[in-house]
Amino acid sequence: MISLQAIIRRGVNNATTQFDRLGYVANNLANFNTNGYKSVRFEQMLNEDGYLSAALRTDYQQGSIRITSNPYDVAINGVGFIPVVSPEGEVAYTRDGAFKQGKDGYLVTTDDWLVGEGIKIPTNCYKFEIKPNGKVIAYDSSTSGPRELGTIPLVRFDNPEGLEQHDMNKLIPTEESGEPRLVKDHECIAQNNLESSNTNIYNNVGEMLRLNASMLASMRMMKVVDDMYNKAINIRE
Repeated sequence: MISLQAIIRRGVNNATTQFDRLGYVANNLANFNTNGYKSVRFEQMLNEDGYLSAALRTDYQQGSIRITSNPYDVAINGVGFIPVVSPEGEVAYTRDGAFKQGKDGYLVTTDDWLVGEGIKIPTNCYKFEIKPNGKVIAYDSSTSGPRELGTIPLVRFDNPEGLEQHDMNKLIPTEESGEPRLVKDHECIAQNNLESSNTNIYNNVGEMLRLNASMLASMRMMKVVDDMYNKAINIRE
């Protein structure tokens, strides 16, 4: 026989789990326009004891690639991440290729993390190109030959789902993800392009509405049980 206290505990646990799930769905929707963002699935499981438990899954399916015509923009067409280094020396990984030229001429992220080991683009060069294999080439004039400036590295992880979310759309490795492996002889870098978020806005909006209705129903049920409990302990002869 299940007591009222047990019903209340179970209801609180399940409502909290649903609230957490709602938070991840809202985060997916908030990052719909974030370059290279990977949506998170909050998978609920109903245990034999009636309690809900959950597991987080990151969907690393590639988002659509759109043309921007900005030579500093790059998209990864395939599997992998670009390593970036903070001003303090911290290394993280990203698929957000909205880069720019930093104050010292180096290719950096929007929040000034260095791309790769440092690729300095001459301010007065005629033009520069980023090849599909990541090599960055500059031309000093319309008649001069190409000059190699460096390479945007591409790395992969054995278990990308083990990566930990970091600030500003970056990821850091963990024991579960394994160490990064440098990819050679690839053709995955697309200049003048950016990868969009892979968030399915219609699915997430529908899930948010379902969760909202489910949470309202759970709250009503808990209110009924709470009223029953209060009446039970206040019975007077």
